[in-house]
Amino acid sequence: MRAYLGLGSNLGDRRASLRAAIAAIPDVVAVSPVYETEPVGGPPDQSPYLNLVVALETELTPRELLELAHHLEEAAGRVRAERNGPRTLDVDVLLVGDLSVHEPDLVVPHPRMWQRRFVLAPLADLAEGDVRPLGPL
Repeated sequence: MRAYLGLGSNLGDRRASLRAAIAAIPDVVAVSPVYETEPVGGPPDQSPYLNLVVALETELTPRELLELAHHLEEAAGRVRAERNGPRTLDVDVLLVGDLSVHEPDLVVPHPRMWQRRFVLAPLADLAEGDVRPLGPL
């Protein structure tokens, strides 16, 4: 099934972090253009993010994709010091086919993606016909 992961980085060598993560994701079929965006929330004076979306054709479950996301973040040296704080890599499970998941640590479709231009713009580049954004980009 088709799944979409959102990736972002605003610490260290942002492009290298994104490249390494993409290389480690199995079954990638497409990668969006990279968007540079200002941080949303979190502490002031953060550096801008580089964001993109990866499409994959996978048999991994949403839970397995979340585990993959956490593994990629750990491999990039992510430290979870504060909510919405700067990070070497952030990986979010956005969509997994037409599945819906509502668990304490995993909600699919991602519950805040509709409010985040930095997710919707690269997702729209890849997901024509799979996603109908709510509101203007």
